[in-house]
Amino acid sequence: MIVLLLMLIVPIGASAAKYWLGDRSVNWQVADRSSAGLLPPPSEHPDALVRVFAARTVRWKGIFAVHSWIVFKERHARTYTRYDYTAWGEPIWVNGFAADGRWFGDVPEVIAAADGEAAAQMIPKIRAAIANYKLRSSGDYRAWPGPNSNTFVTAALAAVPELRATLPPTAIGKDYPYDDRWIGLTPSRTGIRLSLDGYLGITAGWVEGLEVNFLGAVFGIDLRRPAIKLPGLGRIGVAQTSDA
Repeated sequence: MIVLLLMLIVPIGASAAKYWLGDRSVNWQVADRSSAGLLPPPSEHPDALVRVFAARTVRWKGIFAVHSWIVFKERHARTYTRYDYTAWGEPIWVNGFAADGRWFGDVPEVIAAADGEAAAQMIPKIRAAIANYKLRSSGDYRAWPGPNSNTFVTAALAAVPELRATLPPTAIGKDYPYDDRWIGLTPSRTGIRLSLDGYLGITAGWVEGLEVNFLGAVFGIDLRRPAIKLPGLGRIGVAQTSDA
């Protein structure tokens, strides 16, 4: 129990210290939400494209969690399409922000990427998963333990296991059972996950690694791309970006 508490308190404490020392914008009202330059202009990238991004959430919540979203572009499309799930307005937003925009000042990280024919085959599946997402009504959103933006993106990832992607350990809500199943396959379909409404759970998969969810805080290891996973701090080790 002491070890568990230390694993919880120390990394979150370190993340809190980084926050208060100003490693990202803390004034959300004037924070930069412009493009971070992570995507090429659509005219310069005619092929289909899929990206999953994540960035620290607004204000003090960023100590603990990231917000994630999904972007795609069909072949020869002139614009990107971005989907977010938020606590305000209609939960599912379409192109409410720049496709690769800073999330209230924080530069996003590319979590997964696919291009060309592989991306083209994924896009209809992603569209269908979003259209059929059950937790889309006003009032469904809950920051903790879910369903939130990370629950939404996890449901989309489950529709394209060939992307072989998983959200970072700081994506609180990713373990919420979006399909009402407490036990089932991981989104990559390379393992098993058990989740008690997002409060407690265990995940074991080749893509996801071994993770323990304790009240939304995730501890784990990744053998595929060697890293340890800690609450607050996220991954420490090899970058997790997936290319398909």
